[in-house]
Amino acid sequence: MTTEQNTPAAEPAHTELWVERTGTRRYTGHSSRGAEVLIGSQDVDGVFTPGELLKIALAACTGMASDRPLSRRLGDDYDATIRVSGDADRENEVYPRLEEILELDLSELDADAADRLLVVVRRAIDAVCTVGRTIKAGAEVDLKITTE
Repeated sequence: MTTEQNTPAAEPAHTELWVERTGTRRYTGHSSRGAEVLIGSQDVDGVFTPGELLKIALAACTGMASDRPLSRRLGDDYDATIRVSGDADRENEVYPRLEEILELDLSELDADAADRLLVVVRRAIDAVCTVGRTIKAGAEVDLKITTE
């Protein structure tokens, strides 16, 4: 009988995130890994609103959480699109409901195999999609303001 030792994977370096103001209601989000995203009001072309970024983060997390079980069954080159929507409740400034649609081509699978795969995919998303789990659980936000 062979036993496996659990050796922890090397911790990835902590990614610094920050947003800098670039104009009236315009910001650029940065990561220490060199990524940038343009953020602004809905009336500005070429930018994402903060709410849109929240929705995109949710959809991307769903895609990434489902990637392993889907690629194991469908192959590495499978196609997937995750659409996400949800209107803001402007009176309370919240998104009371977000809806995701994961679009997949499962035509190569019989109905039972497709159903089994979808159960595994849902479990994977529920288990490891940090963004979705955070939204469902709620998160405490601790805002500090520093001045010069």
